[in-house]
Amino acid sequence: MGFASAASRYRAQIVTPEHKTDDIAGMRIRLAEIEAGLTRLRERYDLLMNHFKFDEAKGVQGEIEAAEQARRALSARLPPPAAEPVPTPFTVARPRHRRR
Repeated sequence: MGFASAASRYRAQIVTPEHKTDDIAGMRIRLAEIEAGLTRLRERYDLLMNHFKFDEAKGVQGEIEAAEQARRALSARLPPPAAEPVPTPFTVARPRHRRR
């Protein structure tokens, strides 16, 4: 009688996360793209304001608001990022005093 064929009744059920990891990775990539585009829009807005092109800057402001809404909506759907592990404290070795 082999043990390999016996099924365990204590085996835990496979738990699937709410979102698939591929979906989460794709959403994080999309979020990074939106944030990069938002940065470019803000730079463009600043340049237009510095060149006193207020009408064009007003149009860019609307694009910035739309991108910020898209970013907020996407980040609300994402689970919070995993907390970074706490670094372990270290000690610096002190020189030993030699006995004479």
